[in-house]
Amino acid sequence: MNAYLLLVAPLAPLAGAIVAGLPGTGLIGKPLHPRLSHLFTISTVLLSFLISLYALYWTAQGETLNQQIYSWVASGEFRADIGLMVDGLTALMMCVVTFISLVVHIYSVGYMKDDTGNSRFFAYIAFFTFAMLMLVMANNFLQLFFGWEAVGLASYLLIGFWHKRPGATTAGTRAFLINRISDAVFLVGIGLLFSSAASLQFNDLFASRHLIANMTLPGTDWNMITVSCLCLFAGAMGKSAQFPLHVWLPDSMEGPTPVSALIHAATMVTAGIFMVARLSPLFELSETALSCMLVVGAITTLFMGLVAMVQNDIKQVIAFSTISQLGYMTIALGISAYSAAIFHLMTHAFFKALLFLAAGVVILSMNHDQDIRNMGGLRKYMPVTWITSLIASLSLAGVPFFSGFYSKDSIILALTNGHHLYGSRFALVAACLSIFVTAFYTFRLFFLVFHGQSRLGSVPPNPSILGKQIGLIPGEKPHLAPRIMTIPLIVLAVPAFLIGGITIGPVLFGDFLESAVLIDTASHPAMHHLASRFSGAFSMSVHGLLAPATLFLAAGLALAACFYLRNRQAPQKLANALHIPYRLLLNQYYLIWLGEKGLAIAARLSEQLLLFGRFTNFSERIVTRFVLFLGNVLWKIGEIRLLDGLIVTGSARLVACFSGIIRHVQSGYLYHYAFVMILSLLCFLLYFCR
Repeated sequence: MNAYLLLVAPLAPLAGAIVAGLPGTGLIGKPLHPRLSHLFTISTVLLSFLISLYALYWTAQGETLNQQIYSWVASGEFRADIGLMVDGLTALMMCVVTFISLVVHIYSVGYMKDDTGNSRFFAYIAFFTFAMLMLVMANNFLQLFFGWEAVGLASYLLIGFWHKRPGATTAGTRAFLINRISDAVFLVGIGLLFSSAASLQFNDLFASRHLIANMTLPGTDWNMITVSCLCLFAGAMGKSAQFPLHVWLPDSMEGPTPVSALIHAATMVTAGIFMVARLSPLFELSETALSCMLVVGAITTLFMGLVAMVQNDIKQVIAFSTISQLGYMTIALGISAYSAAIFHLMTHAFFKALLFLAAGVVILSMNHDQDIRNMGGLRKYMPVTWITSLIASLSLAGVPFFSGFYSKDSIILALTNGHHLYGSRFALVAACLSIFVTAFYTFRLFFLVFHGQSRLGSVPPNPSILGKQIGLIPGEKPHLAPRIMTIPLIVLAVPAFLIGGITIGPVLFGDFLESAVLIDTASHPAMHHLASRFSGAFSMSVHGLLAPATLFLAAGLALAACFYLRNRQAPQKLANALHIPYRLLLNQYYLIWLGEKGLAIAARLSEQLLLFGRFTNFSERIVTRFVLFLGNVLWKIGEIRLLDGLIVTGSARLVACFSGIIRHVQSGYLYHYAFVMILSLLCFLLYFCR
């Protein structure tokens, strides 16, 4: 592999972002036509995708690359380099990122057609692609952290893209702050590893991992590798939206729907999963960190799935589904099934991006109404969206022969062999219950949107958002989506259906990820046992039809059909009977409310501690008098005497005095000058001839 050709992969989208963001928006020169911005950014992302396929081909042949490109800082033995690490894990992530980004770019041409910030939007998503590629191609912590923060910046810009909406600015700020908190802990973990191994290079850290494992945190008896891995996982919790740091992800649906497909379903939120898999040699040495990931992932996958069961916003349902599926990936990391986590990351990227883009078509057809209670019967208006959404729903639910089944079932089968880890039994129960929950909320969404009695125009349009009509008026039919938005759905439907069965052999049980992932099979044999039972994708699906997990899936699907196709009154009766749990789920466990209340209480306590509560008036008088006194002193001494008197007026007087003395020397008489010259020569001789 040619390192400089691979370097073009991240730099091409950066060039597209610069062109679309500067001349495209009119910041430099005359604004370009939006079509030129579209063409340039799509071309650069297509080039990145082709280079990613080039990397995938060579890594599939067993070739890897780890090369320094540029030395940024060199001081003594410390070096901060920009370099590339391209192996099976990197190539897989590159293909997922660039393919999803390419599809979203094409889809956005139709979705953002009438938006005034068209070129700015394409600049943001191209910049995001650059940042994500820099993250996954890094061979050291410095470059990874750069990509990590750049992805967060791009997410902030895209979530708050419609910055005139108060909800969008609030959601962008919340996402930015929560990620900054987790990133600060992540940076502590990087610092601990650097202090232990004196290097930021991944290979150096992996070579020193046993030495680090024997160290303790100074001043404590805590194991250094455990503390470092827990700090790194805290960063992954914020980026990959794990409980309780998940609250930013549902609110981020305020951004345009392509943003949700690109960032919050396919790529950005999986950065934490990728990071843990990349650092598997370190995490393998800490049972505490693995158990922590196992428990957090189990809580996330079950409890966030329960929240998705009662949400009524189409994008919110899919957002909580994303969090739940990220919990599955975290469970896989906790049982050292790193390849299973990456495999589910890949399959999830395709079917979840497909769900979000299909939701975007529905939202546009409903004139930006996102409430699924106002939909129904849309199958006859949009057959392409209906069939592609069905494929994505079947894959998300884990129906055998669909991509999601292979990755999700692999995680559950691996869990059955991880009972020695703390929390593994709880994780197994949570994962099995989540199968039922996932099937229920997936087909609840599908049935309410595409089937049943039509409720179009049953609710008056809402004109409250920026003065625009939201929703259909009575008698109005859904708007037809342009072909440029439906073609990406068909393209994504193919891998959403087939990619799992095609790739499960080489990715999970082959040597494709062997050079990138390290597993201590003696201590963590889950993947070893899973490989010994694998007899092919088709056989796995056939056995899956009779597996207990399929019974959970069938029960969830049947209950959703009963509630939302047969007896539409039953869900409301059940909600009334279970009022307290229903309100708890509908308000997302009141975590946002508790956070706001906690901040308010902390603010009041800080006011009292800083004498701005009970003693506000007294402190204000003292501070005011002190400021007035200080101002008078600075005015009289500083300004009048020092500045005006000494510097301004004094300098003028000094110049006048000096010029008066010099004026007497410049008399114009020749004998005066001769006398000075002779006197100077005499002094010169006396000094040097003494």
